[in-house]
Amino acid sequence: MIRPDGPFDYFSRNADERSAEERAIDDWLPINSPRTAKWWYSAFHNVTAMVGASVLSFPYAMSKLGWGPGVTLLVISWIITLYTLWQMVQMHEMIPGKRFDRYHELGQHAFGPKLGLWIVVPQQLIVEVGVNIVYMILGGQSLQKFHTVVWNECKEKIKLSYFIMIFASVHFVLSQLPNFHSISGVSLAAAVMSLCYSTIAWGASAKMGVQPNVQYGYKANSTAGTVFAFFSATGNVAFAYAGHNIVLEIQSTMPSTPEKPSKGPMWRGVIGAYIIVALCYFPVALIGYRMFGNQVEENILIFLKKPKWLIAMANMFVVLHLIGAYQIYAMPVFDMMEAVLVKKLRFKPSRYLRFFTRNIYVAFTMFIAMTFPFFNELLGFFGGFAFAPTTYFLPCVIWLSICKPRRFSLSWFTNWICITLGVLLMIIAPIGGLREIIIKAKDYKLYS
Repeated sequence: MIRPDGPFDYFSRNADERSAEERAIDDWLPINSPRTAKWWYSAFHNVTAMVGASVLSFPYAMSKLGWGPGVTLLVISWIITLYTLWQMVQMHEMIPGKRFDRYHELGQHAFGPKLGLWIVVPQQLIVEVGVNIVYMILGGQSLQKFHTVVWNECKEKIKLSYFIMIFASVHFVLSQLPNFHSISGVSLAAAVMSLCYSTIAWGASAKMGVQPNVQYGYKANSTAGTVFAFFSATGNVAFAYAGHNIVLEIQSTMPSTPEKPSKGPMWRGVIGAYIIVALCYFPVALIGYRMFGNQVEENILIFLKKPKWLIAMANMFVVLHLIGAYQIYAMPVFDMMEAVLVKKLRFKPSRYLRFFTRNIYVAFTMFIAMTFPFFNELLGFFGGFAFAPTTYFLPCVIWLSICKPRRFSLSWFTNWICITLGVLLMIIAPIGGLREIIIKAKDYKLYS
């Protein structure tokens, strides 16, 4: 019997050889959710995954990069990551009778069962767990900013750790939603919120106009400082393109037949998502930097002061978006944890197992966020160390390994250009990011 909702779909002519127990486990795991999603699911899931709160740091990154390098990096990153995302969409079901529902499954096919796991899983976990911790901090900071703007007469300052706990409390509930299909409403709301606060960010900046004595030169006092700041800013840009880490998991929710494979609607959704990404990223980066120059703050919403009601609303939009984005990145982690517990350690699939496992994970990310509230300074470091490989060039390496394009062909050249630029980004971004972490860690007061 061939089942359309399992790892074998309609274009397979082979019998499903899994046992009844294996099928039950696969159906219970989060990623093997019912394959009923439409193309617009791909669109808003990818928008939620990519248009994170890191877009609000784009003007600050531009101040470190400068006009020429900054615009070039933004445009090239948009093009390269769109191309590598297309590759992953194509490779999802490029083997007849098999769908690669998880990033590591594709890596295992390309590099072997053991090497593929060691190459993909550590990087994917760094991205997903790192994003969840950063989003815990950013969610707490946005709640704190909202409280400050709305109740500015409050004399006693509430610690950031309390706002992080408030933000985390939502996830103790939402994390019990079983799979991608069940969080579609949350993800859709998050995608709308990301477009809203991005529009507010560049719209309010444009309303303020170019500030007096604005300067666009590098702010660092030394050549070394300028270079390291430049390196760190490249990581900030790379951090913004993390959707590749969950794209196969998103595509796994779509039906597929020989006549209508899932790559068709998935790609339509990706194109729609990337148009929205461009509408969010480029105006915020260019208008924000144009208005404030190198004096812009790390979070442009925190830099903006008036009108208060609009800034308060924008920060609440950020909170609502981060709630959905946290769940999008947490779902593959839940899948890995539950797969190990059930398949390797032989735990019985149950609601109790899911309850304890997921709540422990949420508590872990909350604890790290509260203990290291300067963790968001790792944007530059993680952006190069893990995001660049999984987003910029690992799909190209897998493509070359599986598809084997003719040497010196257009595909061969394109992939090697992406690999070269991605490796360069992976090298320089962590160098600058590590320096920023050291500087911030020395001066940062915990729980401020």
